[in-house]
Amino acid sequence: MLIKNNVLVTDEWTVLRLKEGEAADRVVVPAGKVIVPFPVWNCQHEALQGRRELGVWLASFERAEDLQDDINRFPVIAVDFHKFSDGRGYTLAYRLRTQLGFRGELRAMGDILRDQLFYLKRVGFDTFAVRADKDIQDALQGLSDFSLSYQASTDNALPLYRRVERGAAR
Repeated sequence: MLIKNNVLVTDEWTVLRLKEGEAADRVVVPAGKVIVPFPVWNCQHEALQGRRELGVWLASFERAEDLQDDINRFPVIAVDFHKFSDGRGYTLAYRLRTQLGFRGELRAMGDILRDQLFYLKRVGFDTFAVRADKDIQDALQGLSDFSLSYQASTDNALPLYRRVERGAAR
């Protein structure tokens, strides 16, 4: 199960992870809906580009710009949070949405916690693969922890002070 657009849904995708010592250029990508690591896409680009049901995932140290030429071919792009304290995934999501114009499913996966979901959504994630040891119902509630945000982001381009109507000065 995962959270997609604020609803619990069954995950139709398989996430391919390389095993230790497994080479990105030699791993066999199974049939069906598969989200492959960026190095696999990079190495096997020619062989995989005809597959429509293929997504890609980025590690936090990888660059969103490296997907620029292929951004619109993926129905899903995921960002893997190796550690919940690594904030680089927020920047990846923001760049994918705002600078590269990605409009497909943007998934946060890995070590993400309930307390992060509201903020992850604000930078552009719409799908969340919560760790198996966490309560997904509780995580779903994390999306509505706050009713108002002050800063501008992908969900609202205006900061709060520009959204609030003020009376005339006396």
